[in-house]
Amino acid sequence: MEKKKFQTTINAPKEKVWNALWNPDKYREWTTIFSEGSTVKTDNWKEGSKVLFLDAKGSGMVSRVAANHPNEFMSFEHLGVVQDGKEFTDEEHTKGWAGALENYTLKGQNGKTELTVEMDITDEYMEYFEKTWPQALEKIKELAES
Repeated sequence: MEKKKFQTTINAPKEKVWNALWNPDKYREWTTIFSEGSTVKTDNWKEGSKVLFLDAKGSGMVSRVAANHPNEFMSFEHLGVVQDGKEFTDEEHTKGWAGALENYTLKGQNGKTELTVEMDITDEYMEYFEKTWPQALEKIKELAES
């Protein structure tokens, strides 16, 4: 697993960028880059709570909000997968990536925000995320600046 970093500067304050990231409607808009019909089931992004990142068919990832510092930092620890509506966190389903982190850092200055996404990625998905994250950041930027 390798840690990769993706960044963009957004012409909006941190609060607007945070809203673009985690408001449920806006979240669905920018995550469609990764999978059409993406949704999230969460307890309001509460630190320590479970999060289900799902595609249109209800499959995806089981994660935990590792940290939530509003308008500054959000971290997810990926724990397992969801297949056919069932959660799997055993080693058979998560070998090689269990415990992977996905971190979002927002740094504001003069009405602009630098958004950095750091993510632990396995070789299997490296090319996919190197292609899709820049597109997703562009969508987040568009949502926050509008």
